[in-house]
Amino acid sequence: MGALIDNYDLVLKGFGATLWVAVASGVLAFAWGLTLAAFRVSPVGPLRTFASGYVNVVRNTPLTLMFVFLVSAAPSLLGLTVPLGMPMAILALTLYTATFICEAIRSGINSVGVGQAEAARSVGLTFVQTLTQVVLPQAFRSVLPPMINVYIAHIKNTSVAAAFAVTDLVAVANRLSNGNPGDVVGIFAGIGLCYLVITVPLSVTAENLERRVAVAR
Repeated sequence: MGALIDNYDLVLKGFGATLWVAVASGVLAFAWGLTLAAFRVSPVGPLRTFASGYVNVVRNTPLTLMFVFLVSAAPSLLGLTVPLGMPMAILALTLYTATFICEAIRSGINSVGVGQAEAARSVGLTFVQTLTQVVLPQAFRSVLPPMINVYIAHIKNTSVAAAFAVTDLVAVANRLSNGNPGDVVGIFAGIGLCYLVITVPLSVTAENLERRVAVAR
């Protein structure tokens, strides 16, 4: 791991880039995923159709293909020139991760008894009021553990951004291994530890939440 120690500033830069891409796209993915989940349980047919089609197509598409489509195919169809880098990585990860968040939230919504929504509608609440004030607060209790697991996978998926001009941890590992072929194992082991620093606390949190949810039930 001598190469990592000698280039600690570059490793810190890659760690910061990975963390920023993960957090920024994670927040945006939650907002878009929540919207898609609302569409999927909406009484409006076209919204359900759009959300269902979007989720089924994107969720079953490889993330790398999503990156390539946004960088190459989509701009050419629109006549645009899109630069590589963090903005494109954040967009691709947002659109991709949102589908998994949508399904996690939808499963939580489906776990809430139908009578809850019917009682809310019987007292005059609209669909949006029923969803935000009655259903979602109950759904999130069971949704949090699986959603954390989605985010753990999301953090690991940021490694794909290294192939699209983002200087994240994987890009740093490739750069250092090319310059230090005798220390490749140590370099990638050290970079793997950096990912564990982010993901292990999330994994422990998910396990604790699962136990609390089980006890609450």
